[in-house]
Amino acid sequence: MFDQVGVTAVDPAPFDSLGLPQKLVAALAEAGLEEAFPIQAATIPDALSGRDVLGRGQTGSGKTLAFGLPLLALQRGSARPLHPRGLVLVPTRELATQVTTALKPLAKSLGLYVREVVGGMPFNRQADTLRRGVDVLVATPGRLSDHVRQGTCVLSEVERTALDEADQMADMGFLPQVREILDLIPADGQRLLFSATLDGDVDKLVREYMSDPVVHSLAPPAASVDSMDHHQFLVSAEEKLSVLSRIAARDGRTIMFVRTKHHADRLTKKLRASGVRAGALHGGKAQNARTRILDEFRAGTTETLVATNVAARGIHVDDVSLVVHVEPPADPKDYLHRAGRTARAGATGTVVTIVTDDQKRAFQQMASKAGVNATTTKISPQDAELVRLTGAREPSGVAVVEPRKDTPRSGGPKGGGRRQGGPRPPRGDGQGRGREGQGRPAREDRPARGDQRGRPSFDEQRGGDRSRRGGPNGRGGQRPQRSRQSWAG
Repeated sequence: MFDQVGVTAVDPAPFDSLGLPQKLVAALAEAGLEEAFPIQAATIPDALSGRDVLGRGQTGSGKTLAFGLPLLALQRGSARPLHPRGLVLVPTRELATQVTTALKPLAKSLGLYVREVVGGMPFNRQADTLRRGVDVLVATPGRLSDHVRQGTCVLSEVERTALDEADQMADMGFLPQVREILDLIPADGQRLLFSATLDGDVDKLVREYMSDPVVHSLAPPAASVDSMDHHQFLVSAEEKLSVLSRIAARDGRTIMFVRTKHHADRLTKKLRASGVRAGALHGGKAQNARTRILDEFRAGTTETLVATNVAARGIHVDDVSLVVHVEPPADPKDYLHRAGRTARAGATGTVVTIVTDDQKRAFQQMASKAGVNATTTKISPQDAELVRLTGAREPSGVAVVEPRKDTPRSGGPKGGGRRQGGPRPPRGDGQGRGREGQGRPAREDRPARGDQRGRPSFDEQRGGDRSRRGGPNGRGGQRPQRSRQSWAG
């Protein structure tokens, strides 16, 4: 229902006309930001008044400041240890870093602290940060749930919550965790939800957790396609890699999207072998690797980024002039989110989909649903049209040296993982202490799920009733309690 609301007609406006604190306006001006984008001008006044706000806008429209500035402006006093006052939920680590980077200098002007907790990073270090007090916490649902369960984050004093890219959180299956988190936050708190689309599961989330939200829709779901040139390249399977290598060797930032992390690694390796400085970005990489690859792409030392759908919305890099769908996406939403990496904030860009004979019908059906009218061109590696449309050129043929190996990503809250090519480190130091900085504490150093250290567990924050699952471990039996002596031994 909410996805059918009309487009809000709002012009850009100076930040000093929106009711923001003067210190915040000055910090924005120092960063070269004096005029708010339309979605910011539309939503910030309502958010400052305390209303729940529902915002829809295309990628690159400025949603981060639309919810971030009110969260900072309305903060009163400092947060207690472990008890954040403002919360931003995002679907990916890259998006969390982008939000944190945007808000940190602005928060500093008000004496506030913005920090992030995401998977793939040391759990203990994040817990120490939370103990020092965080005014606005930016988090992915999985890692925040880990901290709540361990008692290193308590959500009972959160006054304002923002959900960014809510539709992607739904697409990635995060909504059960999001609901668990929202259930721990006071029901009378303010909610700000921003998304590219507001239908389906997002609509259910709105109805369940928002109170009479004011709705601002700055663009229909497919509106962003108008600022892009869309092309369908008909390519034979035998010539596909050669075409991709020439496109990747062009001048300018290029992002190539594939479906799986294995394909991302494989294609990147082949591009580097042909002389293209390419990097792979996907959920199977450690956070330090993902950060390094994005930094190199922003700096221009890496020319082409090969990414999966999981990483699509976390890539916020200016001046990406070409997006290539190495395989046609199956879902029109995937097409729009991938394509949204170019033509950001009013710029223009080109989107190319590589299509083989057996994919033509499926692509046409998907493109029609996405509202895309792509120009079809039959392409071979040496065609002049390939050069004219993409700037393709012959790669050097001099293989690019592979980057250093990064610590692979591990599952769960540990965030450490086994190092490439090395022996597995011990779980503790032989004296009952866990490994410092390796994420979740070793078992001997973890408290029980009660109040051994005076902190409520996840289930105690929810009220402590687990009887419906047959017992504290969900298997109908009672979890045996270890003695302090066994912990120390």
